[in-house]
Amino acid sequence: MHQRPHESHPPHRRAGVRAAAGVVVRRALRSTLLATGVLALVVAVVPSTGTTVSLASSTYLCTGYQGCAAAGYSDSGYRQASGSMYWRMYSGHNCTNYVAYRLIRNGMPSTRPWSGDGNASNWGVAMASITDQVPAVGAVAWYKPNVTPAGGAGHVAYVEQVISDTEIVVSEDYWGGDFYWRRVTKTGGGWPSGFIHFNDRVVKPTTPPTIIGSPMVGAPLEVAVGGWTPAPTAVTYRWLADGAAIPGATGPGYIPTADVKGKTLTAEVTAQVDGYAPGEASLATAPVAPGTFTPAEVPSIQGTPEVGSTLSLTASSWTPQPAKTQTQWYADGKPLDGATGPTLTLTRDHVGAAISARVTASSKGYLKSRSNAAATAPVQAKQVALRSPSQVSGKAEVGGRLTVTPGTTRPTGATASYQWTRDGKRIARANHPTYTVRKGDLGHALAVQVTLEHRNFRPSVETVAVSAVSTTPTLKVRTDATKKRVSVEVRVKAIGARKPAGAITISVGGQTLEGQVVDGTARLVFRGLKPGARPVVVRYAGTDVVQAATARARVVVPRGK
Repeated sequence: MHQRPHESHPPHRRAGVRAAAGVVVRRALRSTLLATGVLALVVAVVPSTGTTVSLASSTYLCTGYQGCAAAGYSDSGYRQASGSMYWRMYSGHNCTNYVAYRLIRNGMPSTRPWSGDGNASNWGVAMASITDQVPAVGAVAWYKPNVTPAGGAGHVAYVEQVISDTEIVVSEDYWGGDFYWRRVTKTGGGWPSGFIHFNDRVVKPTTPPTIIGSPMVGAPLEVAVGGWTPAPTAVTYRWLADGAAIPGATGPGYIPTADVKGKTLTAEVTAQVDGYAPGEASLATAPVAPGTFTPAEVPSIQGTPEVGSTLSLTASSWTPQPAKTQTQWYADGKPLDGATGPTLTLTRDHVGAAISARVTASSKGYLKSRSNAAATAPVQAKQVALRSPSQVSGKAEVGGRLTVTPGTTRPTGATASYQWTRDGKRIARANHPTYTVRKGDLGHALAVQVTLEHRNFRPSVETVAVSAVSTTPTLKVRTDATKKRVSVEVRVKAIGARKPAGAITISVGGQTLEGQVVDGTARLVFRGLKPGARPVVVRYAGTDVVQAATARARVVVPRGK
């Protein structure tokens, strides 16, 4: 339901309405003040572009889209967007529609976060759980009904700036009125009834920043900025050592040098978004430790872990580059005597063992650094050899059962595992030697992947194809005979095939007619048949997925009177 808030207009918009009454009031007030020796001047001023007007506890800084723009106060695009409704509020000049628009731009969903009354008076009631007396940039300044400047339906404004706990700047729009920026102080009335904190425009950390890395000479440190709300458009950094700024260290990364050894490092992070108060975080490290090497490229083992093959170790590197490196090869974690070069040739002594390697870097003034190459799979003798292929028996038709018999291998005793596929794709939970053909297999090509494994040998994998899946039909023949004609109706049904088609031939007595099965049914009419019992033979030609079939029946052609 769209809500039409009955907001009152700001005081200067009501001045014309009250002009006549104001004359009487001013005359009476002047007489009273003169009589008591005090002279007071009551002035009603209509704000215009570039005009600053004070009204009680509010100062109107600008009026209207153009006037505010000329005075340097933005409408955040509402002038162009005001033709649309936000949170089901009325479009155009409307306090609730304007504030909903601003909140959605700040990241709120386009759906109003409560149901029911959308008038301004209900905002702080419906959202009481996030409403308090603390002003914040991006919060909603909420006015109960008849609290200046609200009318009977209340009023809402958008907090643009918090000068202090008792002074704020808001932007706002009015039903039947105009767009304004206004400075509000807490004294003298006109202060909001509360502040609704949907998504205040303060950059807040949702995940605190952290320093990645260890504080040691030569080891890079990196600030992970963490999560902030809203996402910052700019993040600045400053590094300090024992509280003193480090010249040039103003990025997220820093590599400690020798002159900061033993000192405590601090990283200051500032997250910024235009129009938001910046978020700040300060992170400290332990005292900087002696330098170590940082691996820049971890070595890896290349080659097939198979008897007779040669494994090689890719080059490793560090930052900074070490003065000396040493390689050691291992089998199942145990060092191999004399295996300290960049390559290793595998023998039968290595069968069944996982091969790994370690490179140690060293330099004066740095701790030794070790870089490990991931271990290989256990060394194997060779691949399992197939002496005879695997075979599949059974009919590839819906409801049929297929069985795979694994081939024979060398060495004997290989373990077989299975995976059935449909058009080359794995069938879920179809990993047994038998498979029952399903309706969904109709018209598709089945196959089974047989994996033959033996300890210390590489597995052998073969794929056994199965012909395209078909289905067996049933033919139901129905006849109807008179002395002049015989009608033969055939219904074709097949599991998995909905309303089969295809050619059909029907013979009755000495006559044969051809036709087509349409939507699972064919009907042919014979004429001129001799009276008596006549055999009926139905031959269905089938389709790509439905098999051919034959059915027989009898029909009696009656004699005429």
